[in-house]
Amino acid sequence: MINALIIVFREGFEAFLTVAIIFAYLSKTGRTWLRPAVWWGIGVSVLASFALGLVLQRVNQPLWEGVLALVAAVLVATFVLQMLRTAPRMKRNMEQKLEHHATRGSRALAIAGTFFFTLLMITREGMETALMLIQVRQPGFTIGAILGAAAAAGLSWIWAHYAPYINLKRFFQVTGLFLLMFTGHVIFYAIHEFSEAELLPNSEAIHTATEPWTPIGIYGKWVSIGMIAVCAAWLIGSSIVDRIRAAQRIPAEAP
Repeated sequence: MINALIIVFREGFEAFLTVAIIFAYLSKTGRTWLRPAVWWGIGVSVLASFALGLVLQRVNQPLWEGVLALVAAVLVATFVLQMLRTAPRMKRNMEQKLEHHATRGSRALAIAGTFFFTLLMITREGMETALMLIQVRQPGFTIGAILGAAAAAGLSWIWAHYAPYINLKRFFQVTGLFLLMFTGHVIFYAIHEFSEAELLPNSEAIHTATEPWTPIGIYGKWVSIGMIAVCAAWLIGSSIVDRIRAAQRIPAEAP
């Protein structure tokens, strides 16, 4: 459950944040007439993401599960590293791209540009979520996903009203750390599935050795707990470092 909760929480918040930035920019620039295009983009992207999730649920052959696990690992790692690199400029970059799409030569082109921009941004999060969730094999999956979506909506509301009190940099760092570790476990699971499909040398031995550490194995649940513990330790440590640095700056800034 915890893996599904964190994945949906992270990706859901990123999607909510994207929508909030789009609406805020349209209001700020006097383009509120483009809001329906944004809503249509959100609706189509949600349907596309659910459709991908339904298709992936039908995949139960070891070979295809292994292939999808590798695809998910590559995409997730790429997106996380990209987000960690561009997070400080996320708002400015989005506004620049939206400005380009929303100032087309005609009203129809502006609507189409805003629609496809929203569709691309939200669908990217939805597709990433679907690819990751298909790798989650834990009891309470649905409950975790629902709780994650609710937490993402709640944090988005708090951010909209109390933005200065939320350290987005730390949020993306700690959730990014979790997703990178989760990606490592997904690659491990892909190797397990390829061995089950007998595509690797000594497949039977590899399958036997990796079975206990898969998401449904006897030790698999401890992997999730271990990832949470690492993230918590990192967050506590980074918070302590921030406080020490802040305390050091105060005397230096004093006259």
